[in-house]
Amino acid sequence: MKSIVATFDLETGTSQTVLAVDLHLEAPNWTRDGTALIVNGGGRLFSLPLASPSLQEIDTGFACRLNNDHGISPDGTMLVISDSTRTEESCIYTLPFTGGEPRRITEKVPSYWHGWSPDGRDLAYTARREKTFQIFTCPADSGSETRVTRDFDHCDGPDYTPDGEWIWFNGETDGSVQLWRIRPDGTDLERMTDDERVNWFPHPSPNGKSVVYLAYENGTRGHPANRHVELRMMPADGGTSQLLTKLFGGQGTINVPSWSPDGRRFAFVRYDVV
Repeated sequence: MKSIVATFDLETGTSQTVLAVDLHLEAPNWTRDGTALIVNGGGRLFSLPLASPSLQEIDTGFACRLNNDHGISPDGTMLVISDSTRTEESCIYTLPFTGGEPRRITEKVPSYWHGWSPDGRDLAYTARREKTFQIFTCPADSGSETRVTRDFDHCDGPDYTPDGEWIWFNGETDGSVQLWRIRPDGTDLERMTDDERVNWFPHPSPNGKSVVYLAYENGTRGHPANRHVELRMMPADGGTSQLLTKLFGGQGTINVPSWSPDGRRFAFVRYDVV
């Protein structure tokens, strides 16, 4: 399986390959200075400079079983990772952007990070505390968690709008997986898509006008890898979505925030069977 890390240019409607390797890479973030991507592979984290693309491993200390839920703080000084090295199930940690020893943030597991509030104060994540995965938040420097959603069969992919007023996420009810938004305090829940697709991982644009997300075919269960999927974009206030591109991917393609700082492009991963 070959991983192709790519960027999509909204102005031209075209994608450009950054790196193609015979290694399973996932979930690109775009650094705050716009010069590099951050990806994971084989339980490790890598920097991928755009000017001279090559994988440069980031020191994550003891953490060597990272999954694809990682990101960068709004001020660009910290990384957040989800790792199971010491906890068996995924736990959230932070560490300096340049690498170092992780600091544990979530007391309970499993916890999978997905969003960092624009003011840098809070993290949003999906976690199973009873029978189902719901959306939670907690202070970015650790502390008591707050449950945001309650009545879904499954929730995932929470990401803040740039003004911090909303958290977007995908939520499943009665077998239908659609996109929703909710206030960080758990009020004003609103369904944002209502179609036959299985919609995952919404990411609001830096200017707050659009949301890019991953769409599976009707009937897909969960968010599997190695599927024919679509990347779609919709207005942040709701409305008709548009197809950006079709690809072979799914899990790992766009799990985490991946917009460029200027909002003109976003990064994703597709896969080729070799």
